[in-house]
This record gives sequence, C-alpha cells and structure tokens, in this order.
Amino acid sequence: MSETNRTQSKQLRSPNTRGAVGGGEKKVLYLDMDNVLVDFESGLSAFDARTLRRYAGKYDEIPGIFSKMQPMRGAIEAYSILRRRFDTYIASTAPWENPTAWADKRDWIDEHLGAPARKRLILTHHKNLLRGDFIVDDRTKRGVDRFKGKHIHFGTKDFPDWESVVKYLVPRS
Repeated sequence: MSETNRTQSKQLRSPNTRGAVGGGEKKVLYLDMDNVLVDFESGLSAFDARTLRRYAGKYDEIPGIFSKMQPMRGAIEAYSILRRRFDTYIASTAPWENPTAWADKRDWIDEHLGAPARKRLILTHHKNLLRGDFIVDDRTKRGVDRFKGKHIHFGTKDFPDWESVVKYLVPRS
C-alpha cells in the first residue's frame, strides 16, 4: 500500500475529534419536526369537523395533514442560525398508516427551510440509530431515550422554546 493510501485509510478510521460522525469539523445536530420545527396543532384547522371526528385520537393519520402545518414560533430563524454552526439534519417519524405524510414532510421542508435543508430529511422510527452530538425532540419515544448524544428536550422547563435551544447550542458548536 502506498504512503498516500495508508494515510487516507488511517484518516477514514480515525474518530472525528469534534463530532460523533467522522469526516467533518462541525458537530452533528438532529431536529425533530412535529411540535419542534412544525406546529402540529396548526394543521387541524384545515379540516372539517367530520374529518376530525373520524380521525379522533389519531390525527397524524389524516391524509395531507402534514402539508397544512405552520412552523413553530422561532423555528425558521433558529434553523437558519444552527445550520451554519452544525451539520444539521431533520429527523422525524412519519406515521406508517399515513403514506402522504412521507411526501408532505419532504415538501414542508422544501417550502419552509428551502435549499439548505434539501436532502437532509431522515424519516425513521428508530432515532437511537442516528449518530450525532445533539438531538432536539419534544419526546423520548422512537429511540430518542437511547440516542448516544445529548437530547435537548424541547418544550420542557429547560428548553421551552427555540430561543432557549439556540442559546444553549450556539456556545457548544
């Protein structure tokens, strides 16, 4: 093996000193969508009472609901700040029973976050499989409780809003 190939091979095996995912200098950050970037409740107003009764207790199964939602207050601005400091991805779960959710979530990102977020959506029911430094999520389900990095628990006393999340994360970038 040539010296160049040995050096390249060693670089590929060496752990990243700044982030949990090798190769880049920025730390890896995952952002959840529902009730973190996206105001889930805002989508309900787009549907009539009959539809809401039909899907009571399982609103995430309403076809098209994810295309109707608005951003959480401060989410777009926070994303703009954080994406410049972190290797940022959107990690969300799409309900299996609602096939439109998958495309709706992708389209929401295109519409509200634009080109910087393009091809940075990860849909998974197993967030514990993600490798990174931070995850911002409002729940501990779907593997968030087993995520190896730091869970920023959005909507809690410590992180009630995007301002508090940005204030915490920026110095740690």
